Amino acid sequence: MTEAGMQRMASRVFAALLADDDGSMTSAELSEQLQISPAAVSGAINYLTQVSMVGRERDPGSRRDRYRLHNEIWYATFASRDRVLTRWEHTLREGARTLGQDTPAGARLTETAEFFEFLQTELVDLMDRWRDYRKKFDLP
Repeated sequence: MTEAGMQRMASRVFAALLADDDGSMTSAELSEQLQISPAAVSGAINYLTQVSMVGRERDPGSRRDRYRLHNEIWYATFASRDRVLTRWEHTLREGARTLGQDTPAGARLTETAEFFEFLQTELVDLMDRWRDYRKKFDLP
């Protein structure tokens, strides 16, 4: 995960949750398992919740937060990337219009916007195929 750009501590916390049978742990459990400070867990969890990879929940009658991986984590991650790509594409197209699409910079921005538009189309098709694959093989 760090090679893909995720912070080191967030990668470790995410990996611990992914490897846990329940996909759910408390801050104390994460701190103990990873041998890291509660502050390091907190920083990692804050990042992971901001990027919608982890959610917080409470067991009934408990005051402790549990951190849980979202269902269909990879699907949700790629779906949120689609929204980011849409924003980037629109911004790039606006920039190309501002600079002039016939200028070298405008042409680069237009080409980049077209690439993001292509990626979005491919991601939608890919996610549809993933849903079909899961149904076909009766995956959870």
